[in-house]
Amino acid sequence: MRFERQVAARLYTKGLISKEVAEGLLAPPADGPALEEGAAQGSVRERLARQRLVSDAQWAEAVAEVVGVRVAPQLDVDRIQLEYTQALKVSYAKENRILPLWEEGGRLLVGVADPLNMGPMSAFARLFRLPLEPVYVPEQVLIDAVNKVFDRRAAAAQVIDEIDQEQVVSADAGINDIDIDIIDTDDEAPIIRLVNAILSQAIKERASDIHIEPFERHISVRFRVDGVLNEVIQPPRRFHASVSSRIKIMAGLDIAEKRIPQDGRIKLKVAGKEIDIRLSTLPTAHGERLVMRILDKTSVLKDLGHIGMGAQALVGMNELITRSYGIILVTGPTGSGKTTTLYASLAKINSPTRNIITVEDPVEYQLPGIGQTQVNDRVGLTFAAGLRSILRQDPDVVMIGEIRDRETAEIAIQASLTGHLVFSTLHTNDSAGAVTRLVDMGIEPFLISSSVIGMMAQRLVRTLCPACKEPVVPTDLELQQLSYTRERFLAESQGYVYQARGCAECMGNGYRGRTGIYELLHVDDEIRGLIMANVDSNTIKKRAILKGMMTLRDDGTRKIFAGETSISEILRVTQDDLLSFD
Repeated sequence: MRFERQVAARLYTKGLISKEVAEGLLAPPADGPALEEGAAQGSVRERLARQRLVSDAQWAEAVAEVVGVRVAPQLDVDRIQLEYTQALKVSYAKENRILPLWEEGGRLLVGVADPLNMGPMSAFARLFRLPLEPVYVPEQVLIDAVNKVFDRRAAAAQVIDEIDQEQVVSADAGINDIDIDIIDTDDEAPIIRLVNAILSQAIKERASDIHIEPFERHISVRFRVDGVLNEVIQPPRRFHASVSSRIKIMAGLDIAEKRIPQDGRIKLKVAGKEIDIRLSTLPTAHGERLVMRILDKTSVLKDLGHIGMGAQALVGMNELITRSYGIILVTGPTGSGKTTTLYASLAKINSPTRNIITVEDPVEYQLPGIGQTQVNDRVGLTFAAGLRSILRQDPDVVMIGEIRDRETAEIAIQASLTGHLVFSTLHTNDSAGAVTRLVDMGIEPFLISSSVIGMMAQRLVRTLCPACKEPVVPTDLELQQLSYTRERFLAESQGYVYQARGCAECMGNGYRGRTGIYELLHVDDEIRGLIMANVDSNTIKKRAILKGMMTLRDDGTRKIFAGETSISEILRVTQDDLLSFD
């Protein structure tokens, strides 16, 4: 590069390299350069580095004197603001040796390996509409930063870059099934490679869902990782019809039908792992929106004691699941881990002496020794119909995936009253809300009080990345939101908590993985009387708290003090868990 030759000349005038070396760098003689054989290959900086003649600091200082720009010999990749890279292709960043860094003083700092190449800077000025300030970054440092920043979208983005100028071909070739590993397949159809890249990248990042949504000019591809959606790539809008058709063919859906929602399932392998994907399509103004729920069939079922329950909830749950009859309800919004808790409970009590049967929609994991039935509305096998049938199979324990209507609730109650232990889920905000939900379905309070023995509410919270979490003293406002005084906090904690920071291991999120927080309400005689009196759920919850129940926020606070998660994360998922005792 021209400016590197100028830097070499400056190094010579500063006395850091000899005249012979400088001449070899600037104009290698016909009989060979002054540097050792082969050293003339590569950039001036690389040739100097191989000879260890100039340190990084000396090179950077010379660059600053020649070009008159700020210099960053190293980059804090965790500090880079990823939103400025969303519209940037990895191929463009590498080819032009340029990367947007972060805002500082109202200006966007841009890392460049060639400060005299102003073309990309002019393009950035039109793209970001912010005052720009170039910062010289050594070429290898910049390339390493580009690789790290674009790692999470590299696979799919690379395919998009490769096919950006290609003809988009049919998506109906090479349908993947359980015998084909999408990482090993070498199918050359570009859309197939793009879909495979998206799926394999989602598995790599431990995504639970993939969202593909068309807009006027682009497609938004987002992954839900640890409960939070993040956009990973924006393929051109013209790819949507082919991507949609490819995925629908994999799921066995009708690609010609785009006017009504469709549901399907995909079975495939990614890096040797068997993956089950539930696909849902929905017509929108710009085309079909696709959402894929990813189920890893090779994942190990967690034990009840390893899903984040505190000692109080774990002891209470173990007592409930060993009862001979009654209904145990697990409540929470979609994606809060209810099914995992039910599976762990069933696995705990599973034995050859018990007949355990489930009716689910869908059967997410196979449980050895347990009979599992899949709901199929198209043939009339609803929860209610399935529940009636399995009660004729002489079960000891019954698990219903979800109580959705009055008919299912009534059958579940009758099953519990005739000597069966029944597990099920409801969509409510807290444990006491399960009572109100059942009453709203038309169930009489006396039936609820006589059948339900326990109600557990739960949420999933992100756990802090152990590699980068940092200690911090909470503010008075944060302690107030947790219903703590400063004195109580100091008495019950080590004087500080942890907050998210972000590093390469957690891809800058500050969190890695999730754990549960739980609220278990035992239905004893006193609570049973309140249910019989048809009081509101807040009254039931207040009474349970006075009797020692730990709420979701209480359990979350325990995890904050243990360094497992942050205050902001607990406040995010328990924002509706405040209760007034006026």
